[in-house]
Amino acid sequence: MSNIDSKIKKKATSSTASAPAAAINQKVYNFCNKKRMILAIVICVAVALLAGILIRGVNLAIEFKGGTMLTYSYDGELNTNDVSSAVQGVVNSPVTIRTGESLDGSGHQITISFTSNEGLNADRQFELTNALNEKFPDNKLELFDSNDVSPASGREFLLKCLLAVILAAILIIIYIAIRFRKIGGWLAGLCSIFALLHDLMAALAASILFGFEFNANIVAVILTILGYSINNTIVIYDRIRENKSLYPNLTLNELINMGCTQSLTRSIRTSITTIGTMVVVSIVVLISGYTSLLSFSIPLIFGLLSGTYSSLFVAPVTWSWLVGRKKAKSSKK
Repeated sequence: MSNIDSKIKKKATSSTASAPAAAINQKVYNFCNKKRMILAIVICVAVALLAGILIRGVNLAIEFKGGTMLTYSYDGELNTNDVSSAVQGVVNSPVTIRTGESLDGSGHQITISFTSNEGLNADRQFELTNALNEKFPDNKLELFDSNDVSPASGREFLLKCLLAVILAAILIIIYIAIRFRKIGGWLAGLCSIFALLHDLMAALAASILFGFEFNANIVAVILTILGYSINNTIVIYDRIRENKSLYPNLTLNELINMGCTQSLTRSIRTSITTIGTMVVVSIVVLISGYTSLLSFSIPLIFGLLSGTYSSLFVAPVTWSWLVGRKKAKSSKK
């Protein structure tokens, strides 16, 4: 029997309080004893992200770096490599091609995007459309939509996204510090942000390694992970706070081990449901041809996996480590 189990049973038999039967009979796992494993996984995620950036680079979408996006409807089948070569011959810029179906299901669509400092005026659009129809006369390409994004607007949008994430992180720290002030709120808040950074690194690493553009889908993934991961972490912190009031004689490590053990089954079941849904979405979009949605579903799968792990291990165990270091410094003084 572990030391924490003995303390729980001792507390349960006291006259002042009684422990829940489920907590007494449940085996308590030693999460706080996995610091090296957690550090190794965090380092691996960071290395994967860095390797992806160095090897594949970050491919910013048009909405972040500025450029032109043209959508054409067409008949039959098109070779995207041939389309890319034909467009590059006109615009003299790297081209990104995406294919799919129209929203009403009436035909095929192809979206062509490329960097453009001055946009594409009507004459250049006409020139490009003629060049494509000459190259692919049997496909009957017709311009469906045209959008220009200035570089200044793209940089402003990216800056606003970053500011939104930073502001959310600050508010999370303040919220956790106030709500969990009796069990060391500020350190707990900082550790929850560290866990969030771990989750975001996992999602971004997956996005870069799979070759997806950094576009609005990735921003949606980041915001989704922020909400999902912090919710899991707060649930575990709530468990720790409740156990603190029930078992005041337990150490912080014992409270963390107990709280994480109690939340383990719930976290796994929730993750299976949400990640399974994203897997189904990925399969459906692959079959139906809406591959642009993969830049949302695939990074989100990795982010959700990381969020489950970080809520149980990274946030609480890092918190335990920081508290231990703080106490060690205080004792030396």
